[in-house]
Amino acid sequence: MSYVTLTNVVAAVVVLGIMILIHELGHFLAAKGFGVRVEVFSIGFGRRLFGRQYGETDYRISVLPLGGYVRMAGENPADAVTGEPCEFLSKPRWQRFVIAVMGPAMNVVLAVVLLTGLYMVKYQKLAYMERRAELGYVEKDSAAAKAGLQPGDVLVRLDGLDNPTWETVEITTLSSPGQPLEVIYMRNGQVLSTTLTPDIEPRNRTGVGGFAPYLPAVVKRLEPGLPAARAGLQPGDVIDALNGQRITFRAQLPQMLQQEKGKPARVAVKRDGGEFAVTITPVLAEVPGLDRPMWRLGVDLQEEMVERRLSLPAAFKQSLETNRKFAVLIFDIVGKMLERKMSPRTLEGPIGIARLSGEAARQGLPELISLMAAISLNLGIFNLFPIPVLDGGVMMLLLIESLLRRDLSLRIKERIVQAGFVFLVLIAVFVIYNDIVKSLPPRFEKLLP
Repeated sequence: MSYVTLTNVVAAVVVLGIMILIHELGHFLAAKGFGVRVEVFSIGFGRRLFGRQYGETDYRISVLPLGGYVRMAGENPADAVTGEPCEFLSKPRWQRFVIAVMGPAMNVVLAVVLLTGLYMVKYQKLAYMERRAELGYVEKDSAAAKAGLQPGDVLVRLDGLDNPTWETVEITTLSSPGQPLEVIYMRNGQVLSTTLTPDIEPRNRTGVGGFAPYLPAVVKRLEPGLPAARAGLQPGDVIDALNGQRITFRAQLPQMLQQEKGKPARVAVKRDGGEFAVTITPVLAEVPGLDRPMWRLGVDLQEEMVERRLSLPAAFKQSLETNRKFAVLIFDIVGKMLERKMSPRTLEGPIGIARLSGEAARQGLPELISLMAAISLNLGIFNLFPIPVLDGGVMMLLLIESLLRRDLSLRIKERIVQAGFVFLVLIAVFVIYNDIVKSLPPRFEKLLP
């Protein structure tokens, strides 16, 4: 097993294990608090692998690590109900509602706690995300180019949002594939308007605008023995142009080098207020994380970061705001899926979560904690949806019964649970298929729906 695969599997087991444990712990604590007998506390589904009986509860690890459950006495419609006070259905509806909601609530609380703790140690964000949306680069034939946008334009309104930052622009564009967005922008003091329709990224079906902020190619580090170091470049130098073409977005540099295919390049460099030019011949060299060599100068480019430690109140406030933004985005994306404005291909399943978890783990603990918070929030919100079998479905039935002032019949509840189970199985099959499609080489994308 390769290092990448191993870290993906280990990270996914840790991340999902913690998410499931916290979720089921919420149900467990609420049930115990109301005096409900908990028969099983399981991490995973299916056959019991190992565990321990403690009191009335069997704490177990089961064979399918794709979820977990707490089984309470008299909880399922098919269970034999004796009317004992310790049974789930013997409790008032409001107590059953609290037991159901505590699982998702614990996931939301975990997301807030994780980010609060992280921000107290290290709060960081790409600096440009907080800046106004001034375009530094527009890709040829992109959605932005077709809308008539140019480098130097400043977006003053996007899809009804005034004075958007780059963070707002990226989120709005990503969640609006193929959907026309009203854009009001300023160019040379003149206010203009246009319509931007983000292109659809083929693999994930998310929106792509084809623009970027002005981010110069600032040299952070030179690799010894490679062309840039031999040519005398230094950390802090700005690579301003390549063969006469300005670099206004740092990602242009590797793209331009691949297009030149190793030909000697005339590189314009800015240093300490001055400017000079040098001819450098790229070399074909390996790139960490890629399975193929690329034409390179041998420079690592600098990413300007906002980085600081926050006090507990400030970290808590920022954590709430970050989770609020993500929650709004989740509901927005789900709404657009229902309206068929976004593709379900944006969903990630267990394979996708494993890949993301492994990537985050290899980047460092802060990235892994951020991902865990995002997954925990997603899990909490997903379980609130009114789908039978999920916590939201249980809550919905309790609300219906409260309005009717009577319990639904056992037969109706059984049919609802069966329909919900089938629906969840279909979702599981789809997201796993989705993950497999995303992991295939690009040449196979056109052969798949």
